[in-house]
Amino acid sequence: MAAAATFVWLGMVLAISFLEAPLKFRAPGVTVPIGLGIGRLVFRALNAAEAVLAAVVIGTVVIAAVVIGSPATIVVVLTAVAAAVLVIQLVLVRPPLNRRSDRVLAGEDPARTRSRAHLWYVALEIVKVLSLAALGWVLQGV
Repeated sequence: MAAAATFVWLGMVLAISFLEAPLKFRAPGVTVPIGLGIGRLVFRALNAAEAVLAAVVIGTVVIAAVVIGSPATIVVVLTAVAAAVLVIQLVLVRPPLNRRSDRVLAGEDPARTRSRAHLWYVALEIVKVLSLAALGWVLQGV
C-alpha cells in the first residue's frame, strides 16, 4: 500500500510540476494571468492530494512498524524527507508565491520583479521527487 501511494504521489508531482506547469504558458491564448489562475487551482488540488497521499504513506509505514516491527531506517528517513519537503513548500514557500501571483493578477508586470520563492519551490520539488522515487523503490523490495 505504501509503495503504491508513493508512486501515485510521485507521478502526480512529475505530471503537474514538471509537465503541466511549464507547458500551460506555451498554449495558444494563455496569458500570464490566465496561466497563474489555472496554476493556483491546480497546485492547490495537487497539494491537497499530496497531503492525503503523505498521510497514507506515513500511516502505512506506522501500521507496518506496529505489525512487523521497526521499519528500515531508510524508509523512515525517506518518508520524513518527502513529508518535510511538502510541509516546507506549503508553509514557507507557497505563501510568498501566492502573494506574488496576487500582485501579478492585480496588474503588476511579472518581469518587473523575479521571485526566488519559485526557484525554492522547484528545488524542493526535485528533492521531493528524488526522495519519493527512492522510497517507492525501497518499499517495493519490502
